[in-house]
Amino acid sequence: MSIIAVIFDLDGTITRPYFDFDMIRAEMGLTRQDGPVWEAMLKMPPDRLKKVQQILDYHEQKAIDESELNTGAKETLESLREKQIKIGILTRNKAQNAWAVSQKHNLIFDEVLGREDGPVKPDAFGILELCRRFGAEPQETLMVGDYLFDIECGMAAKAVTVLLANHPQADEFAIHADYKIDRITQILEIIEEKKNE
Repeated sequence: MSIIAVIFDLDGTITRPYFDFDMIRAEMGLTRQDGPVWEAMLKMPPDRLKKVQQILDYHEQKAIDESELNTGAKETLESLREKQIKIGILTRNKAQNAWAVSQKHNLIFDEVLGREDGPVKPDAFGILELCRRFGAEPQETLMVGDYLFDIECGMAAKAVTVLLANHPQADEFAIHADYKIDRITQILEIIEEKKNE
């Protein structure tokens, strides 16, 4: 089945890994036992949430300012555009931050969904919504990311999952993915392979 849409995670996938979530948790007064940062924030009372949101905003802005593209990311996106394959970004960051990264690096995304748009990864919502906007079935869609949540999200939506192996726990995550790649450009080979199935 041909691939007609590719959905990417942002940090660690389009851009080089940047966030140190253990450090961010420590600044927020959280521990690993509190779970993922965003989910922990949703449980906070309003006064604490306001302070913690400022910490997150600071780190997210810094990530934009200091962002660098992963090797081959720009070329891969340009190749997808030439093939008329839709490009989506699904991030647990804010959508406006993904658009800011696209402007900084002169990238073209067709659609971006951020955490304000609905349930975040690993929920299937984002992939299903982007597929709806693109007129694509999940089986015609690649979900490309570097973290377990990206793969779980893809599995939940029944998309084709691709792990970009640049996380320390990549081998652990890879057992859940349909494909494991070392370079983002390799998704072009997967797309060719799927076309010939």
